[in-house]
Amino acid sequence: MLSVRIADFAADHAEICAIRFAVFVDEQQVPESIEIDDRDPHCVHLLAVEDGEPVGTGRIDLALSGKVGRVAVVASRRGQGVGTALMKYAHCIAKDNALDKVWCNAQVSVRPFYEHLGYRVTSEPFYEANIEHVRMERAFSD
Repeated sequence: MLSVRIADFAADHAEICAIRFAVFVDEQQVPESIEIDDRDPHCVHLLAVEDGEPVGTGRIDLALSGKVGRVAVVASRRGQGVGTALMKYAHCIAKDNALDKVWCNAQVSVRPFYEHLGYRVTSEPFYEANIEHVRMERAFSD
C-alpha cells in the first residue's frame, strides 16, 4: 500500500537522496554538485513509501511562493500513481499554508503529467541542469 508523508530532511536524508540521486544524477546526468541545494533545509519534504520501501520524493518551498521541486519516483514505480500522490500532498500543504497557487520548473518531457494535474505553462522553454524545462503554475480555485 502506498503512503505519502512529510519527511524530516535530516532523519530521512538517506532515503530522499537515494531516490533523487538515482533519478536525477544517475538517470538524467544532473551534476551531483547541484542536486542537493541550499533550499533543501527550508523546504517541506515528502516521502512516498510502498510496502516499506521509499519509492518517491518531492519538496515544496513555501518561502518561494509554493515552488514544487525535486519530484522523483524510482523507475520501477513510475506510472503507478506515486507522482500524483506526491503532488496532491504538496497541494494540500500549499493550501494549508494559505497559498492560492503553486508552481514548478517542469522538465518538458513530463509536461503532460503536470498538465493532467491542472498546471499550465507560463514561460518559454529554458535549460536547467542541461535539461529543457518550462515554468508551470497551478491555481487553486477552492
